Amino acid sequence: MSHPIIGISGSFITDEGAPFPGYRRSYVNEDYVTSISDNGGIPFIIPLTTDSSVIKKQIEAVDALILSGGHDVSPRFYNEEPKAKLGDISPERDEFDFTLLKFAEEKQIPVLGICRGAQIMNVFHGGSLHQDLSYRLEESLKHDQQKHPNMPSHTVEIKQGSKLFDILKTNETLVNSFHHQVINQLADTFVKSAKAPDGVIEAFESPTHSFLLAVQWHPEMLHRKYQLMNNLFKSLINHTK
Repeated sequence: MSHPIIGISGSFITDEGAPFPGYRRSYVNEDYVTSISDNGGIPFIIPLTTDSSVIKKQIEAVDALILSGGHDVSPRFYNEEPKAKLGDISPERDEFDFTLLKFAEEKQIPVLGICRGAQIMNVFHGGSLHQDLSYRLEESLKHDQQKHPNMPSHTVEIKQGSKLFDILKTNETLVNSFHHQVINQLADTFVKSAKAPDGVIEAFESPTHSFLLAVQWHPEMLHRKYQLMNNLFKSLINHTK
């Protein structure tokens, strides 16, 4: 299999202006597509659906899965009530991503979670989130740089001996940052593989699955300018073989 098909979980946007106000469109940001095609894979956007039988067929059609970024994860999935600083949520999309992940793990294909995708993976396996950085007891770095997607914002320390270390071949790198929610309790399924200087978990992985890995930053936005980030996508693709 020289060109594996890499599924990318889709989101939706709703038109606010003419000619179709209220009209929903399926989409992913283009960087997800180019990060796969630039590294030898075939990108395949998986549109959101609520039909689990359709989702199972979607996963059957791909060789690996990327869970993409976007909405905050609804706190009801980790048994909390919504707090004042919770952002825009989509329980419909949460359920879609959980089901994608369930079928991907059953099929034992590689999975990469990015930003929200990392949070989805943690919550699906029983972990929890801080609904906003301000709810942490510790002082936090600025984790939402708001603009310049291909500009690194802060450093992360990568744990030696982790799968992420084997992929990136460094114990520290600069990353971009576009999130206000962070991991609170990490699910027992996973081990931490990178952290920010303020202690925020920036990456985690399964110690038993060949490639079940998540990062809090957006490597797809960096991959054209910073070659190191391509290693994540190359490794994902290589683990399909």
